[in-house]
Amino acid sequence: MKVACGQCGATYDLRGAENSARSKVQFTCQKCGHITVIETNQLPSTTVVMLPLPSFARANALSSQNKVERAESRPRLPQSVSAAITVIAGPDSGKIFNLEFADIIVGRQGADVSLNDPEISRQHCQLEIRDKFIQLKDLDSTNGTYFDEERVRAAMLRDGTEFRVGNSTLKVSLSAK
Repeated sequence: MKVACGQCGATYDLRGAENSARSKVQFTCQKCGHITVIETNQLPSTTVVMLPLPSFARANALSSQNKVERAESRPRLPQSVSAAITVIAGPDSGKIFNLEFADIIVGRQGADVSLNDPEISRQHCQLEIRDKFIQLKDLDSTNGTYFDEERVRAAMLRDGTEFRVGNSTLKVSLSAK
């Protein structure tokens, strides 16, 4: 993005400023020291951060130590609910994971649902199973979590909904027993 100082007119190239999630960029002119604020033109496809995030979309660092603590105090699925994840595309295509807990992690390694997909982060996303829906939350994964072919930070899933992590497409099944 090419910009000019509001005081002396010196020009600068602010690389990446147009791709920034911010609506304004501030810079200090190296020639005269004047501070200039520039509004960026965001593309319609730009993700906009909305605050406050719902509780299920907030990032919480899950270190291996936290995961051990989490495993001891995890709520089980109610006996009236049955949930499963089916891998419908990707390296583990055809695998079915029957879920026992109401809060699970999908990832490549050390996760409740471990997939052999190199494009998936170790702890890629979290699923919180409720009575009639599942809350999906991306755990700041490198390659993102996709729902309806859009990268999402969080989404609400219903029975039969598909979402993608890495090269794997997953389908959730949620039903009352």
